Amino acid sequence: MVLKERYRLVIEYFQNNDPEPQTELEYQDPFELLVAVILSAQCTDKRVNMITPALLRAFPDAGRMAKASIAEIFEFIKSCSYPNNKAKHLSGMSKMLAQ
Repeated sequence: MVLKERYRLVIEYFQNNDPEPQTELEYQDPFELLVAVILSAQCTDKRVNMITPALLRAFPDAGRMAKASIAEIFEFIKSCSYPNNKAKHLSGMSKMLAQ
């Protein structure tokens, strides 16, 4: 079986068995989902859902998060795994979106 055929079978399986997948991450808009997904690497959804409300109250959109320092973002996410790297990634992602 060639790789393309495997991919087709996997996609077909999920389309038939879970046509409308849901996430445990809590979000209201695409920016919030993107933030949650970045935080979710090597971290539980439960922890991410605990962290994001305060973070997103402080920085509700890419423009405001882009203006925040990495240290400011870090303070909100320090209970998450790899907070130093994730703060850098959130800052960089927000700056890209704001531009």
